[in-house]
Amino acid sequence: MCRNIKPLYNFEPETTSQEVHDAALQYVRKVSGMNKPSQANAEAFEHAVAEIAHATEHLLAELVTSAPPKDREVEREKARARAARRFPDPVAS
Repeated sequence: MCRNIKPLYNFEPETTSQEVHDAALQYVRKVSGMNKPSQANAEAFEHAVAEIAHATEHLLAELVTSAPPKDREVEREKARARAARRFPDPVAS
């Protein structure tokens, strides 16, 4: 799993099209092994990003849950706390 792709479902405020596009871009970069495609591959690369973003938006629209939406800021703070435990600051020690 690409660590740069974050969960997008069941958040308040809702996931934006830009977030979906960014996740699709990260996915295509990961599976293609290219951070930036050559000119010969640029059209196929962008087409793949658009198709994956489109499919992702449909998926997010069709999913259902009874769980309350997660707060983005609370989830961000949890991620920071996890990162701080995993990667302690060597200067602060």
